[in-house]
Amino acid sequence: MYTVGILWINIKTLCYNVICFYNNHYLQVKDMQKPARDFSEVKRIVVKVGSSSLIYDTGKPNLARMEMLVRQLADLHNRGLDILLVTSGAIGVGFNRLGYSQKPKSIPEKQAAAAVGQGILMHMYEKFFAEYGVMVGQILLTREDFSDRRRFLNARNTMYALLGLRVIPVINENDTVTVEEIKLGDNDTLAAQVAGLVDADLLLLLSDIDGLYTSNPKTDPGAIIIPMVTEINREIEAMAGGAGSSVGTGGMSTKLHAARMAMHSGLPTVLAGAGSEDIIRRVVAGEQVGTVFWPSVRLDNKKRWIAYCAAVQGKLHVDEGAVQALLHRGKSLLPSGITRVEGVFDMGNTVSVIAPDGREIARGIVNYSAGEVNLIKGLKTRDIQGVLGHKDYDEVVHRNNLVLDI
Repeated sequence: MYTVGILWINIKTLCYNVICFYNNHYLQVKDMQKPARDFSEVKRIVVKVGSSSLIYDTGKPNLARMEMLVRQLADLHNRGLDILLVTSGAIGVGFNRLGYSQKPKSIPEKQAAAAVGQGILMHMYEKFFAEYGVMVGQILLTREDFSDRRRFLNARNTMYALLGLRVIPVINENDTVTVEEIKLGDNDTLAAQVAGLVDADLLLLLSDIDGLYTSNPKTDPGAIIIPMVTEINREIEAMAGGAGSSVGTGGMSTKLHAARMAMHSGLPTVLAGAGSEDIIRRVVAGEQVGTVFWPSVRLDNKKRWIAYCAAVQGKLHVDEGAVQALLHRGKSLLPSGITRVEGVFDMGNTVSVIAPDGREIARGIVNYSAGEVNLIKGLKTRDIQGVLGHKDYDEVVHRNNLVLDI
């Protein structure tokens, strides 16, 4: 027993690895014995900065923070790297200029604040970058710019043209017209979509928090930062909270979603604190700051589009048997496993697949309309012909058109 104990101590001394088990999943925490982060081959970086990092609670811009971030980005640009900046803050700057004492609640007021604030924000960026001889160009995007293939390619071509001209694209959601985007406040997701759009090598999410912690460090003094994540499972998601400031609408959950999107695009993501000294330079240099999310499985372009770009038109609720068949046996979704249909959709639309506990477990392209699925749900494949009068497909969603673990 004594020998076993000494052996265990030696193993701990040599490895310094911490393995946290969560329901047969694990998170491996990277420490000093692991290889250093190597971003030396990175050529194209998407950097996202949140409202809470740019705007004081008073609604006034944090000019010192903006200047510090711009200086680092300009320096990387001078090194020859391609830089794309996804920035929040338009609504935060706008509501202050309009005289609101706090962030407006109604959609029209938010849109008005965005319309005023976007011009102010862009003017400040242009002025700061110009001091370092760097030109910037504004791009405003909506969800439809990614879900529509023609608009997707147009946005991609525009960004590539700007990068080719050594211009830094400054990107934001078009909050003046996009109601759903304002409601979600999801520039983290936008940044991940942009990173996939331009085939970036690194996504850097800068926030008012230094990384992913085991719990909320603002309320739990015992919270510990997690240096590395290789899988975003339900336990990791449980660590996320809500919006973190009075001027921002995103939170840790949106950052985890963005990191998952980037991981599925095959590129690493680093979540770090925007206020840390020279944080961008330190991340690119490979310092162990913040939390790095390493990609493990890269989805092909079609499945990435289904998972993160296509508009979801409806929901298919399934039983536990279907959940097991989809997640663990690589099966297609058959009508027998469907218990309920939500929404109005046609063949070829994208739908969400919902487990009995309310989790979204997959998204896919359907082979039948909502009305047809309602008629055949719960039935065997052999019964489709008799109910519908035709049977074009055995599956409601074929596994080749299905993306799991969204």
